[in-house]
Amino acid sequence: MFLNTLSGRFLILTTVFVMLAEVLIFVPSVARFREDYLLSRLERAQIASLSLLASDMIDENLESELLENAEVFNVVLLRDQVRQLVLSSPIPSPIDATYDLRAIGPLQLIRDAMLDLFKTENRVIRVIGDPVREGGLLIEITMPTAPLRAAMIDYGIRILILSAVISVLTALLLFLAVRRFLVKPIKGVIDAMSSYAAAPEDARRIIQPSAGVLELREAEVTLQSLQTQLTAALRQKDRLAQLGGAVAKVSHDLRNILTSAQLFADRLEGSEDPAVKRMTPKLLNSISRAVSLCESTLTFGKAEEPPPTLSRVQIAGIVHDVIDGERLAAGEYDISFSEDVPGGMVVRADPEQLYRVIANLVRNARQAIAASGEPGEISVRATEDEAAWSITVADTGPGLPPKAREHLFQPFQGRASKGGSGLGLVIASDLVRGHGGRLELESTGPDGTRFLITLPKQIVSLDAAAE
Repeated sequence: MFLNTLSGRFLILTTVFVMLAEVLIFVPSVARFREDYLLSRLERAQIASLSLLASDMIDENLESELLENAEVFNVVLLRDQVRQLVLSSPIPSPIDATYDLRAIGPLQLIRDAMLDLFKTENRVIRVIGDPVREGGLLIEITMPTAPLRAAMIDYGIRILILSAVISVLTALLLFLAVRRFLVKPIKGVIDAMSSYAAAPEDARRIIQPSAGVLELREAEVTLQSLQTQLTAALRQKDRLAQLGGAVAKVSHDLRNILTSAQLFADRLEGSEDPAVKRMTPKLLNSISRAVSLCESTLTFGKAEEPPPTLSRVQIAGIVHDVIDGERLAAGEYDISFSEDVPGGMVVRADPEQLYRVIANLVRNARQAIAASGEPGEISVRATEDEAAWSITVADTGPGLPPKAREHLFQPFQGRASKGGSGLGLVIASDLVRGHGGRLELESTGPDGTRFLITLPKQIVSLDAAAE
């Protein structure tokens, strides 16, 4: 669990990167250590050779002791253009390599160090360098590589241990710093978000920017703005919900009052008074529109609209029932109806909700043609392809007014006829969206209006249907 936290991962990455940096430092450090080791052997050999220069004759045992202390086999000095073997002893094997330290680059030093480190056998090498304190023109020694390799390994182990300690301490310090300056402020933001989520209507839970890190403070300021807007929106939503409940109650009571008034107005039609006869139809129409508006408001305000119960239904039967009902409602108006639906077409839908959608579109078309006073035609056509079922409702009416087109699917704003509520298409669109489909206006104009219902054969999300 710790490895999945920001602190844990930062600790691991810091340790790895510090160790990687130490490894990159290790190689040139070992190369430099080897160079210093060889230079110290040249210096020791030069000091050992001074005893012979001071006295031409030295004891053989003393010569062996000098060479052993210098850890070399032979010492050669170049003085006054004369090459002289100062100290010598038997060499156990032929010379394997020669290293001239007078003019050598860093890459060559690293290469030679790695060769001496990874060659495990004890070899004999020749080392050439400059004598110290101008003790000659050149000094040359032969020496074994086993002590050199052992010293390099010992030095490398000490370097690696030191690197490990530095890595752990560095990673620990960075870990504590990250927890103090990054993780703790981030957890504070998370706690503030959790607290706000528990009661978003409470303005006291809105985060107050306090982070010292610039990026975190910008995040807190952005979160504060978002929370402030959301709290205001929730309060507005509550007020609208309360207002909607009040409107629903008023609409319910007003509908009952208007229904009673409609019954009384129906009896006025039997009056012999010419003025009453002339005004009664207008009164009845006004009352009917008011009742319709109340019923539409109540329908739209219902939060308990059930989700569709999807089943396989024949679309032809639904369309036929809608057309039959609207044909009777058309009465004396010159409106013709046509159906172009394959008899065997089966769609996946809620039959009751699909009936309401198609009936709403056909009713709107009938009312538009009737209001124009001109003859017209309403047609319902259904097709299908591999992806979806398509239902088209078209009419030859006068088309939708500009305001209705602009607010077509917005409640109380997209009314297409005088006295309408503008809720019919909104409810129909919501019902189609509940099926995962979409309701859209294909075209409208003086030649008529065409709506398209698309029901997908594949199940899609509501967000995709909305888009």
